[in-house]
Amino acid sequence: MEVLKHLPETDSGRRNPGITREEAFAMLQQYNKEPFHIQHGETMEEVMRHFARILGYGEEEEFWGLVGLLHDLDFEAFPDEHCIKVREIMGTAGINPEIVRAVVSHAYGFTQNDVPPEHEMEKVLYATDELTGLIGAAILMRPSKSTLDLTTSSLKKKFKDKKFAAGCSREVIQKGAEMLGWDLEYLMEETIKAMQEKERNDN
Repeated sequence: MEVLKHLPETDSGRRNPGITREEAFAMLQQYNKEPFHIQHGETMEEVMRHFARILGYGEEEEFWGLVGLLHDLDFEAFPDEHCIKVREIMGTAGINPEIVRAVVSHAYGFTQNDVPPEHEMEKVLYATDELTGLIGAAILMRPSKSTLDLTTSSLKKKFKDKKFAAGCSREVIQKGAEMLGWDLEYLMEETIKAMQEKERNDN
């Protein structure tokens, strides 16, 4: 299949996503019924917004957030066509091809549609998706069941324990950090901060 092209950004840095946040959330609910999948989409939305802010893409915070919210849109309904079926779904809905490309690229190396992460937004999505799963598993083991008292050093210990949350790919997390040119510790620290922000906002 044709590889999705990366489109140039506008001079203002603003791009029309082709969908509102309300429409995107309704679409997420249409294709995902498990509460966990909805929650994961919302978590990734906040993580992407956080990184947009700290990396200087503040004007595109909502755009980045929509990428996070919709990144697993087809996962529950079409598990064997994950990041494949989504191209058809989003294309029919008129969603910006940049969002489609970012969503597809987060499964780089795991689907027949291998679209490598190129834009910083895509690399952040790739790096943090598995990491949020590891963080989620880590906080379930804590008495507080909260991210608010989770430290980077504690998370690093869980990362090194390959038996812990074995389904969370350490290879992908490490590769994502390398794509971004970041230390693993920095990626972990900022992702924890993003999830802490979400928890505070939810309470």
